[in-house]
Amino acid sequence: MDTDTTELNRVLAAAAEAAPKAAESTPAQRAEWLTAAADALDAASSELLPLAAKETHLPEAPRLKGELARTTFQLRLFAKVLADGAFLGATVDHADPAWPMGPRPDIRRAAVPIGPVLVFAASNFPFAFSVAGGDTASALAAGCPVILKAHPGHPGLSARTGEILRTALVAAGAPEGIFAVIFGVETGVTALKDPRVAAASFTGSVPGGRALFDIAVSRPTPIPFYGELGSVNPVVVTPGAVKARGEEVAKGYVGSFTLGAGQFCTKPGLLFLPEGHGLDETLREAAGGVPRQHLLNERIAGGFGKGVERLRQQPEVTVLAQGEGSGEEYSPTLLSVRAADFLKADEVLRSECFGPASIVVTYSSQDELLAVLKELEPGLTATLQAEESEADDVRPILPALTRLAGRLLWNDWPTGVTVSWAQQHGGPYPGTTAPTTTSVGTAAIERFLRPVAWQGFPDALLPPALQEGNPWQLPRRTDGER
Repeated sequence: MDTDTTELNRVLAAAAEAAPKAAESTPAQRAEWLTAAADALDAASSELLPLAAKETHLPEAPRLKGELARTTFQLRLFAKVLADGAFLGATVDHADPAWPMGPRPDIRRAAVPIGPVLVFAASNFPFAFSVAGGDTASALAAGCPVILKAHPGHPGLSARTGEILRTALVAAGAPEGIFAVIFGVETGVTALKDPRVAAASFTGSVPGGRALFDIAVSRPTPIPFYGELGSVNPVVVTPGAVKARGEEVAKGYVGSFTLGAGQFCTKPGLLFLPEGHGLDETLREAAGGVPRQHLLNERIAGGFGKGVERLRQQPEVTVLAQGEGSGEEYSPTLLSVRAADFLKADEVLRSECFGPASIVVTYSSQDELLAVLKELEPGLTATLQAEESEADDVRPILPALTRLAGRLLWNDWPTGVTVSWAQQHGGPYPGTTAPTTTSVGTAAIERFLRPVAWQGFPDALLPPALQEGNPWQLPRRTDGER
């Protein structure tokens, strides 16, 4: 089913031809494209949901139904971003002969589309991080053609979703070549190396993402590569939280790390509890009450089985809940280790294990907790379960957690990632390859834009976003004032 060389070249050529046309489209026009795409996907739900369930083993309801709703919601949200217009960052500085550093010319700045974007789809979210997912939505909103490299875990769904999406976009007025789906690992690599591709995004493993990142930045003309890779998402529980609601925290933690069979990039992989917490039995019972779940595919199930076995073999580790598995179905595994031993243990304890497994780390003091946090690799999230009455004790922990993640949570669980204006789904490497960006939320559009300044141009030659009359009625900063 891999896309052959002839077809790939056609797709790349079409995207390159569509790029200037898409860039010339107005935000209002692109909002119509996205709304039409969302409507078409919603209308096809009765076809798409069974297909997704068949290929991914995920339940049609509520999981996939909710995920498709999230997917079409974010398409419509980006239509609102386009209507708002602030994403362009339009800024006008009029000529000023009295400017303190010397006469200032008339200079105006706004963002423009970066060009064709190659998106590598994820396996674990067949709608929201796949063909019509957030990367696609934000790139299209920016005015960039999208070439979507399908994940092999749901090829039939990818092909059909791609057909529906492309048809809806073009029918709404988008240029031919605005969107296409390609298949095959080597096909994706070839596309990434092609000079017609101006940026790329990826959601997946650290090894896979790093390999693609290295290709992107070693091209004769390097390009931005926005990879979301691996994360252990630590959760720190304070003594006050254990005393006030320890059982609730323990059950919530098990619910979070087993959600979706632990196949979320935000799964909490480490739970830090104070010594003497007394929650082992609650944790054991909660984990034991979760039935076996079907993992996405044979490759992921095999990797999880090997990963859990490596964790169990570590001499410092004790087993709280012995997970069981056969074929592609597994029940949760929950392990425990002392913080002092964790610091001396093999790197495997600090690495993401994709699937329903997690580790409880018991700490004897805040100093020991901070020492362990200092050794962790950064990722996507870090969570605090604490009481407001402990503010003075919690405050010293915040810098360590801020270093580790792009999203900090207070008395919540990281597996819920809302799509909103303020969302930040990113973090330092290896969480992502671009820690200044997000792949979820409205700010995701910024990845596929680049700023351009126009100096001294007559009004008739300026883009509408910067013309003196502000025909698009954008929010703008003018001479330093909003």
